[in-house]
Amino acid sequence: MKKPILSQKLFNYSLLCGLLCAVFLSLSHFNAACDDLRANVLRLHIIANSDSPTDQALKLKIRDGLLEQSREIFAEADDIDSAVIAAKASLGKIEEVANKVIADNNFGYTAKAKVVDSYFETREYEDFTLPAGTYKSLVITVGEGKGKNWWCVIFPEICLPCATDAKLNDSVSDEAAKTATNKSKYVLKFKAVEIYEKLKKSLFKE
Repeated sequence: MKKPILSQKLFNYSLLCGLLCAVFLSLSHFNAACDDLRANVLRLHIIANSDSPTDQALKLKIRDGLLEQSREIFAEADDIDSAVIAAKASLGKIEEVANKVIADNNFGYTAKAKVVDSYFETREYEDFTLPAGTYKSLVITVGEGKGKNWWCVIFPEICLPCATDAKLNDSVSDEAAKTATNKSKYVLKFKAVEIYEKLKKSLFKE
């Protein structure tokens, strides 16, 4: 006698959940370091109006204008909470800087800034890797926001041209900094974390 289809699906689902639990329990220490990274950096996310060459070039000009102001904005920030507060308090100024760049380059649209929780896939940034997951992000949407985006870590000030000595471990634990900077050692673990985060995002999306 064949098992009912529903029962078979439930069995398969339970088996999959069991396997996932076994895998990710073995990665719990690594994932804790990833959680530390996610919780203690603020990402800058600039979304271009479109993918046209002119809109993409403008996106980078806006980036340059914002990075010139970011050291002043985060001058008093010494942890992620104060960085988020500083970013939220400066949204008007951030929009003003972005919109001046837009106007100076004779575009007719404007930019909007907000601080939100954003999901990112695993990304490599020169000497370190940030795991997939949800991060606090300063998001600048230019015009219709339908183009490719540009991102970096704005706190700690990794993406500032003048911040060559800045390091992730200025704000995260030693273990988290070690995890981020050993990308070649943890390639498979970063991939496992990305799969887990995508699954979690899918299962618990609103």
